[in-house]
Amino acid sequence: MGRTYYVEEDIGQYLSDLSTKFKPYVTGLLIGQCSSQRDYIIRAVRTPPKEEQKEGNTSPSKLESIDEEWINAHASQVSRMLPGGLLVLGVFIIATPELSKDSQNALRKIIFSIEKSLTKRRLWKPAEEEVSDRAALQVCSATKKIVCRTYDVQDPKSSAKPADWKYQSALSASWLSLDCTVNVNIHIPLLATSPNHDLEKNIKNGLNRWSKQIEDSIFLINGQIKDDTELLEGQKKLRGNTQYSTQISDIKVLTQLSQGSSHRSTATVQVCSGSINLKGAVKCRAYVHNNKPKVKEAVQALKRDIINTLNDRCEILFEDLIINEGPHKKNFERVYHVLPQRLFVPFAGSSVMLSDYKFGDEAAGEIQERFVEMLDQSVQDEDIHVAEELNTAVTKKKKKSFKKFHCNLCAKYGASILKFCGSFERERKSTEIFIY
Repeated sequence: MGRTYYVEEDIGQYLSDLSTKFKPYVTGLLIGQCSSQRDYIIRAVRTPPKEEQKEGNTSPSKLESIDEEWINAHASQVSRMLPGGLLVLGVFIIATPELSKDSQNALRKIIFSIEKSLTKRRLWKPAEEEVSDRAALQVCSATKKIVCRTYDVQDPKSSAKPADWKYQSALSASWLSLDCTVNVNIHIPLLATSPNHDLEKNIKNGLNRWSKQIEDSIFLINGQIKDDTELLEGQKKLRGNTQYSTQISDIKVLTQLSQGSSHRSTATVQVCSGSINLKGAVKCRAYVHNNKPKVKEAVQALKRDIINTLNDRCEILFEDLIINEGPHKKNFERVYHVLPQRLFVPFAGSSVMLSDYKFGDEAAGEIQERFVEMLDQSVQDEDIHVAEELNTAVTKKKKKSFKKFHCNLCAKYGASILKFCGSFERERKSTEIFIY
């Protein structure tokens, strides 16, 4: 028996509108959440047209010309804008009847290509019992007929399986939001034997070790340790029905100071020429469906948001440094790099808010442009909710980075404010990174 996708009703109209605007085909992403019992699609987002396609709203005439690299880059950008619990759950293609025969093959290639691209960036590994099916939605632009199939992305030889596509109104209108603030203190030594002190490589290694601590951490929900199989806070039985609240739970994250007596540990003395220290507080958020969600689902979603948001912000920093300062800048005495604040933006008919990041001097218009470009969504000024306060005492006005999609997404920065203090000498280097 195939999987069933419960789909936000407004997506049907969105797909219908796209079918009249773009010929002979248009591709896009499906955004949602998996669970053991049900899968949910709450957003569909078309692939941004390239410059040469914007004027005529046309695509190349053959499916062989689909630009997988362009679609992968879009999927990476969109994944950075998703809070915990949401992921790129599939892809769609709306094509004319002449192209329908080859559409499934095209969708299969895109699905596996996206999954490979996103997996490279992740610092966490999927659980063994986790759903690995991804949706491939084919829509005929003439008849509006919908065919939904799935592919198991963990199996390269996976064949298509039929799936049900069911529309439902107000699908995510009462999903539960879980917020927490995580204190980060990552110390990364720089070995004297290292031929160079690559900031990106060393921080990546430190984040890999830290992500394992987060995955092994203990979560307190409203001050209590909950069993994984318990219903999440807010699920209450009333006259035989399950009532649901969208209240934000009080979440505390406890990381282990040591591995305990059952784990043998060793100490190694190494000569270091400096260190990188990443310290501060990170604002995190995750969402879970309202169909009797378990504690395990919520905790997993929040853990992944914690790991993703810090990793994404560091990646964006490196992209910005390369564009604005070049890859080989050395021997500067003291410099501050301030990462922007995290912000959230709602979308109509849902309790779920999408995420983005902004510099302190970045105008609301630039954020609005990104949402139109990446998520095909218009955003009003008053809908932009900044989650983190900017510490003006340590802020240095930064050069503006390119915000165009084809410049590889330098416009999404995050976690709390990071202050990079770099003291570099000929024989000694050290960098401190503070999150305010």
